[in-house]
Formats: sequence, C-alpha cells, structure tokens
Amino acid sequence: MTQQAIPLVEVRGLKMHFPITAGFPIPRQIGAVQAVDNVSFTIQPGETLGLVGESGCGKTTVGRTLLRLYQPTAGEVFFEGKEISRLPEPQFHPYRRKMQMIFQDPYASLDPRMTAADIIGEAIDIHNLATGRERMDRIYHLLDLVGLLPEHANRFPHEFSGGQRQRIGIARALAVEPQFIVCDEPISALDVSIQAQVVNLLEDLQEQLGLAYLFIAHDLSMVKHISRRIAVMYLGRIVELAESDTLYERPMHPYTLALLSAAPIPDPKVETTRQRILLEGDPPSPVNPPPGCRFQKRCSYVQERCRTEDPQLVEVEKGHQVACHFPVGS
Repeated sequence: MTQQAIPLVEVRGLKMHFPITAGFPIPRQIGAVQAVDNVSFTIQPGETLGLVGESGCGKTTVGRTLLRLYQPTAGEVFFEGKEISRLPEPQFHPYRRKMQMIFQDPYASLDPRMTAADIIGEAIDIHNLATGRERMDRIYHLLDLVGLLPEHANRFPHEFSGGQRQRIGIARALAVEPQFIVCDEPISALDVSIQAQVVNLLEDLQEQLGLAYLFIAHDLSMVKHISRRIAVMYLGRIVELAESDTLYERPMHPYTLALLSAAPIPDPKVETTRQRILLEGDPPSPVNPPPGCRFQKRCSYVQERCRTEDPQLVEVEKGHQVACHFPVGS
C-alpha cells in the first residue's frame, strides 16, 4: 500500500457503550446504552465526510470517541495508519494536536471568564507552540483567519454574537495547526442568516490549510453542500454511506429515503408534488435494541429475514455501502 493510499482517519468496528448501574453502596452494572455500535469508515486527507441522522442516533458520540474524549468500549481508530485508540496518554498527547473539535453550542463551549485571546492561546500554551510576542501574533493571525479583528482579542464571550463566538471556537481549533477537525453541528445553534457564513468559512479554511472534516449535522442540504461523502446513522450504526450526489439521487436504505423526503426543496412545484415518507413509532431504545435490523419496526419494506438477521454494511455499488437486506432500487 502506498503512502497516498493510507486514509488520514480510519475507524474500524467502533463501539461506545455507556454502563447503567444500580445498587448502593456498591453499584453494579445492570445494562448499557449502546450509543455507538460497530461503526466503520475512512476519511482521506482534505476530505469532508458528512454524518447525518436524527437526534440521539450517536453522531456526536462518534466524534467524541474518535478524539478520545470518551474511551471507546471496543474497536480501533487509526490516524495516518497508526492505531491510537489504546495509546497511553503521554503517547497520545501529540495526536491531540493533530485532531481537534468544533463544538455545537458556541454559548456553552467558551469559558465566560476568559478573553478570546486566553481561549485561543490556551491550546498554544498546552502544546508549547509559542510564547510572548510570537504567541500574541499567532492569536491575532488566527482571529484574522476566522474574520475577527485584533481588538476582539481582549473581549469576553458575552460581548460577542453567536456567529462570532463560533468563529472563536474555530480559531481555537486551528490554534494547534490540526490536520483533522470534528465539526459537531457547528451551525445548528446559529441564526439561519449566519449559518452560510460559517460554512463558507469552513470551506475556505479547508482549501487554505488542507483540512479534513467529519461534519456532523441535521441539515441535509447543508451536508450535501459541504461533504464529498455522506454517512447516515440510525440507532448507533451507519446504515448507508455513499458519495454525496449518489446518496441524494439514488438512496437505497428506507431510512435514508425518509430523511430525504423530510428535507425541504426550494422549488414550490417540486415541493407540492413529492410524497413525504412518514415513519411510524419511535426509535427503539439503545439499551435494548431489537434483534435483526434495528429499523425493522418503522420500515415499510420489512420482511421476515429483517426480524431475525442483522444486516451488515456492504458495498452494493462502487463506493455505495448499505446495511439492508432488501436495498431500495438495487
């Protein structure tokens, strides 16, 4: 395998199960929330992989576990071909510089007692990248990179708008010159008028700095705009993964069909004629998922095999993977 063929990030069989305990004074585990269960994907240098799905499906947990903000229950994470999920913290510390995260809520992710310069400079201090005048020059450069002014450096988070706070969060992520950034719904807490500005900023930074993104979002149209490939999650698992255009033109998993039918189209003629797919019931509990296919109780294409046999994520076309026994249109 050539060096160019090695993905920047590779995830194999990732699992993150949160234990449920009961009992006093000695608690014992009585179950587990299967937030992420056997997830695999790759991200190439400079690529954006979109990750979509309804609330509670495990998208954010994938990103946090990938960066080892949670210690994975099982599975492997490779960065530039090196397995990093089980490295001791001193050996993993250099990888924290290479992988960063932009958090969902710009109001909660910034320390209200720190200035913008302190927030951005904290990572620079932790990794001993610069001191003194060089440190401040670096902070001013990062503020300029995300569209803020030097005088913003000494302001506190409450003095900024939501969009400006998220720009500070982006500058903080860029402070250590990472190669890979997990964008955890970075625009969902922002006004619609600001969302496009932040996405355009992320695209410009990707082009300038050669960044790779895992872009987690609810907005399917925005994910299509920024992502080269898209993975669809349902109840802790990836059920479909394909090139962006392919997924929107030829979705094969019934859940993907339902998601796309719920996304509005800015064409009144098309919007009034297309059929909305309404899913019945609620997602099963991640504590006790059903046997067989996890989507079986909400699927209009369900057959007996779906109730007993767990579908695996397999490639049905070149670059198009689906976890379904009876893919739509295949």
